Amino acid sequence: MALSWEITGGSTPLDEDERLGLLADWVSTRGQLDEVEQHNIELGAQWGLGRRRKPMDLLTEEFVKRLHEKMYGEVWKWAGAFRRTEKNLGVDPVRIATDLRQLLDDARYWLEHATYPWDEIAIRMKHRIVLIHCFANGNGRHSRMMADVLAKSLGQPLFTWGINSDPATARERYFHALHAADRGDIQPLIAFARS
Repeated sequence: MALSWEITGGSTPLDEDERLGLLADWVSTRGQLDEVEQHNIELGAQWGLGRRRKPMDLLTEEFVKRLHEKMYGEVWKWAGAFRRTEKNLGVDPVRIATDLRQLLDDARYWLEHATYPWDEIAIRMKHRIVLIHCFANGNGRHSRMMADVLAKSLGQPLFTWGINSDPATARERYFHALHAADRGDIQPLIAFARS
């Protein structure tokens, strides 16, 4: 499920901070980490997308954490647990549960009242999960998986997340679309998700 433009790969060594919580103690480079994460993400995708679920069943803290655990649980000790430290992205860790609950309540309301088209609901949810930055790592991939699982639960096609784009520019386009959403314009992120 990770996209080719996301894989950093290579022989760049991981530093000690990057190795904290790593279950696969043989992993020593970014390329090896990408490989083990990709395998685990595929297992998480099978779990998340392989079952028929009701949309409202996805909009719980328990499901958000469980999906992250399924995507990263064979790689990181802390998979599925909210981060406890400050990062350069995201809300203060003490606000994660509250902000996520507000988002999930908003998403339920949007669905119940058809506030936005289904794809906009999924992308708005994805964007806010990234802004909250619930976990120490994997937030972008997790939030895209959440959008895909919601799409599937609504009987809609999965997003393509730029897979049909030029890989050389996809990452840049993705971050440009995220920054536009940060400024209140969600349309570039919806367009990217469909490209």
